[in-house]
Amino acid sequence: MRKLVAKPVVQSILAALLCIVFGLLLGYIVLLIINPAGASTAIVTILKNYFTYPSAAARGKYLGNTLVKAAPLLMCALSIQFCYQAGLFNIGAAGQYVAGAGAALFCALQLHLHWSLCLLAAILAGGIFGMAVGFLKAYLNVNEVISGIMLNWIGLYTVNMLLSVVKETASPYTVNLANANPAAVLPTLGLDKLFSNNKYVTIAIPLSVIIAILLKILLSMTVFGYEIRATGIARDAAKYSGMREKRNVIVSLFIGGALAGMGAAFLYLTGYEQWSVTQSSVPGMGFNGIAATFLGGLDPIGTVFATYFIQHITSGGSYLDKNIYPSQISDLISAIIIYLCGFVMFFKMYMNRILKLSGGTTAVEEKKTAEEKKETKASENGEGGNE
Repeated sequence: MRKLVAKPVVQSILAALLCIVFGLLLGYIVLLIINPAGASTAIVTILKNYFTYPSAAARGKYLGNTLVKAAPLLMCALSIQFCYQAGLFNIGAAGQYVAGAGAALFCALQLHLHWSLCLLAAILAGGIFGMAVGFLKAYLNVNEVISGIMLNWIGLYTVNMLLSVVKETASPYTVNLANANPAAVLPTLGLDKLFSNNKYVTIAIPLSVIIAILLKILLSMTVFGYEIRATGIARDAAKYSGMREKRNVIVSLFIGGALAGMGAAFLYLTGYEQWSVTQSSVPGMGFNGIAATFLGGLDPIGTVFATYFIQHITSGGSYLDKNIYPSQISDLISAIIIYLCGFVMFFKMYMNRILKLSGGTTAVEEKKTAEEKKETKASENGEGGNE
């Protein structure tokens, strides 16, 4: 058991679970303060989400809705996670998401293009927004947080003006995608049948998971991924070792922006939501991605599971009795979990301290031993080859 806990992966999972447990506990305390009588029922409702429905058909349909919202959230989380590997905090993912939504809907509703071209437009729009932040960071040393936040608002009001030409006459929302341009709706490939004929379940869901797996391979098994991580760890060292650190910063933010823009297309090209041209706040999807990526241990695969959890409790909050509890309580729990993610290193240090006191090996020692074994094996292979 001690050997299992000493593994870094296991410690990351345990630390994430501790963040979740403490986050739910603090959220429950807030519910108790608001109304003690229904607090237990409320926290259970948030956790149950679509399981509150009695029929299997209804549960399947609303599970599909949760996954529809989880796909763009995963893309925003991957955007933040990828840039973080390069030492960049891409808080501009929210604006890149907005740019992707604007490009996808304009191409779909005004230009009447096919969904594949609308998706490509969203990727490019998000990537360009990310690249702008990258240029400012690489060549003018402008902090990416400042430029990213500014572009969030520039993107929001630009998209509001852009999409005003395709809004409904009697409402501030864009026209219905399925009616205006059915060819722009993402295909379901039969996935809708698995979720009680939920027409919003499309290829966006499996594509987002596949992209997470590809990013994991890219970052851990390729030279480009190594350069990105090296730039994040020590930019000056990467520069003097021959890596083009400015290019890596710009490319990282371009890819991060492209992922966020793709996430917007994954939502709006399903027809699940329409854009309101009068909204005065940046959609929370890009910011919620921060919770998902840190809860996932800054790992693409871990982010997949963390994203589902964040979206699960967020959707669960909508089933609360609005006369007693605000639905934003689930957002509060997510925010608490984000805050607690800052203590992940503390949780790991505490686990290692317990292991050391009990006479076991710590995660650092396990990692060092594994590296020594690899070096020994490599040297033995080298000697055998020389012979």
